[in-house]
Amino acid sequence: MAENKSYFFCGIGGSGMLPLAMIVAARGAAVSGSDRSRDQGRTPGKFAWLEDQGIAFYPQDGSGPSAGQILVASAAIEDSVPDVAAANALGLPRMTRADLNAALFNAAGRAIGVGGTSGKSTVTGMIGWILERAGKKPTVMNGAVMRNFSGDDSPFASALVGDDAFYVSEVDESDGSIALYAPDVAVVTNISLDHKSLAELHQLFGDFAAKARVAVINADDAESAPLLSGRNVVTFGFGDSATVRGSDFEALPDGCCFAVRVDGTAYQVKLRMPGRHNAANALAAIAAAHAAGATAAQGVEALADFAGLARRYEVLGQANGVTVIDDFAHNPDKVAATLAAVAELPGRALLFFQPHGYGPLRQMGKELAASFASGMRDGDRLFVCDPVYFGGTVDRSIGSEALVADIVAGGADAIHMTTRANCGAAMLDEAKPGDRILILGARDDTLTEFGRELLEKLALRA
Repeated sequence: MAENKSYFFCGIGGSGMLPLAMIVAARGAAVSGSDRSRDQGRTPGKFAWLEDQGIAFYPQDGSGPSAGQILVASAAIEDSVPDVAAANALGLPRMTRADLNAALFNAAGRAIGVGGTSGKSTVTGMIGWILERAGKKPTVMNGAVMRNFSGDDSPFASALVGDDAFYVSEVDESDGSIALYAPDVAVVTNISLDHKSLAELHQLFGDFAAKARVAVINADDAESAPLLSGRNVVTFGFGDSATVRGSDFEALPDGCCFAVRVDGTAYQVKLRMPGRHNAANALAAIAAAHAAGATAAQGVEALADFAGLARRYEVLGQANGVTVIDDFAHNPDKVAATLAAVAELPGRALLFFQPHGYGPLRQMGKELAASFASGMRDGDRLFVCDPVYFGGTVDRSIGSEALVADIVAGGADAIHMTTRANCGAAMLDEAKPGDRILILGARDDTLTEFGRELLEKLALRA
């Protein structure tokens, strides 16, 4: 799928596009691309690094695509976008990110697909790390930077390029593209409301699991119950019925620990990541890696050194007694999980949330408000700015003010401020030693920069 081919990626800096571009480039393809964020001067470090890897960049004005290339672009990108119009004029074949990733995935000898509403990126990273430590040399396609594989020379390591035999990838149900994948091992972390109705999700995940030699399903998740009847099912969870069963969960200041029983043998697991939801993610990863050929002991040993992912409860630092944490939570389930992890330890939380679009607020605003209202403790305070908006014709009639009104009606302390800068200034005014500031949101790479700016300002306090 990659050797001796030439790809033009429209939107190459996206969380799903960048790792795929790196994988096909490493396998011998010529890769070039464009990105609106680069044209707007956002996250220049990321694009400079990509150029250093040999990626040729063009403005997103139609000047980039050329004869003989394959255009890779999101299905949502309209034909009026200059690069797409230019590619169409040249008669270039077009693939979505999912089309290309699924082709690589389905060609692998052993393909492990990770689906679910929450935890996909973390479980994908965990499985990749277990298989790498077990000597399997996997290729890993992730939507987040895997800190075990990142360093000064690879700061955006959302992909690991290994052999063709093992391919580990998260798969997306939001656009239905999960149907393209034919997994050897299928993981479903959980099922909850996000981009589609529950009926649609049950169908998509059920079909995905049924294709696999082994389907790894969350026994603790009520919405996943319809998937448990398959003949190929291995379950994970903290309930007595789970095949890979966790117990004795304990929150620690630097992570968590718990026991896991696999095939009658008990192991003690120590994670550097907090939260019962991450313990569940680890159970899923142990089960999936075991199904793919790694031993449970190898899984437990590797996870002790798993450093987590960028923007998944990532501690950016501490200054003047205030800890700043960066987190990807943006849907009801992820928000609930993050707030549960926050509640495991003492200290007030000052929460910042940037909704990842006006459409998602219409789809799940009530459920988001319920997650915040039920998960926040007395003394916690939430600051919400306007949603991410990079242009276009999206309906903006329902915004953050409606979300905040519902959260306040649910009994939690929340305030809407139109700009991120105003929210940041208000949090800095309130922050006291012992507090934790959490930056929550998705679809905007500059959220991490915002968190680091707050940390720098905290450090300057007398």
